[in-house]
Amino acid sequence: MKIIVTSIFVDNQEKALKFYTENLGFVKKHDVPTGEHRWITVVSAGQKNGTELLLEPNEHPAAKDYQQRLFRDGIPVTMFGVEDIEKEYKRLVEKGVQFTMSPTEMGGITIAVFDDTCGNLIQIIQQ
Repeated sequence: MKIIVTSIFVDNQEKALKFYTENLGFVKKHDVPTGEHRWITVVSAGQKNGTELLLEPNEHPAAKDYQQRLFRDGIPVTMFGVEDIEKEYKRLVEKGVQFTMSPTEMGGITIAVFDDTCGNLIQIIQQ
């Protein structure tokens, strides 16, 4: 068994697609109309057959509440691995990405947290 798709709730699918592709560098894999919304997934640029990240609308009240509470409490919804966190941090800051935690070493790993502009905090990690 392997993970093929994971999802995060977003408050605006189009805005999320733009942020995740233009700022973070992911590549759109699927963009399929599903009525009022779309099935939009992105993948890592170097792993086009890798795990997909579904940009899922937060329309359900429980989803919206979950997303808002995590954000308010400063809890990242997911984690992305990077090779060089200082380089990635600098690149993202230059693109206007707002960080709530700059790169911080914690017991052999370094993490940073940013706002994805779609209702989520995202953590990046260098192991």
